Amino acid sequence: MAADDNDDLDPDQKSRIEKLKQEADRLTGGKMRSMESEDISPDISEAFWKHIVEFESAPWISNFQRLLDAGVEMPAPDEMDDETLKAKLWEVIEKLARLRVFITSTDHLSDRELYSYLWNDSLREESPRPDLDEYSAWHLDLVSSGSEEHIYLWMKYYADEETRKQWKADWPDYEMPPHEDPPYNRDEFLPEAQYGVIDDGDPELPM
Repeated sequence: MAADDNDDLDPDQKSRIEKLKQEADRLTGGKMRSMESEDISPDISEAFWKHIVEFESAPWISNFQRLLDAGVEMPAPDEMDDETLKAKLWEVIEKLARLRVFITSTDHLSDRELYSYLWNDSLREESPRPDLDEYSAWHLDLVSSGSEEHIYLWMKYYADEETRKQWKADWPDYEMPPHEDPPYNRDEFLPEAQYGVIDDGDPELPM
């Protein structure tokens, strides 16, 4: 039985969930389409729809600005030597994780290349961004844009052999790059999203 049809559902909570759905539909111009699991609890359903409404109505902001607002100084890459830049990079990674923003697929970039990319490009993009709770997260995959460059990097460094074969079968004209192990080993140390709990402790990050 779906959550909304649950006879045990508190009438006030059922009304709140319905109002949240209506508001989400209004904010998306009537284009919203959704489907809920039959096993979802009313509390999770209400939290989910509340998040959708908050997301759709949130002001647009960049992660760069969110970091500044959180008190993180963001010097330009060319203002730091390698050691200082590495420390700053991991400070940024840690603070982003506390803001529920998680970076992946970085092993093809040096510390300076990664910080420069984040500083100049990725962190500058604006989007509607409410405060994220322990049940939500924003994932920033650095080879997932679908661009030719990102597809090349994904195939070269991150895709497994089965994926590479399937891609070649689906796109026979694609010039598949030979696989290479990424030149850096950072991803295994990156913070990962844990759902249902906020970890306020200091993660063990390589410095």
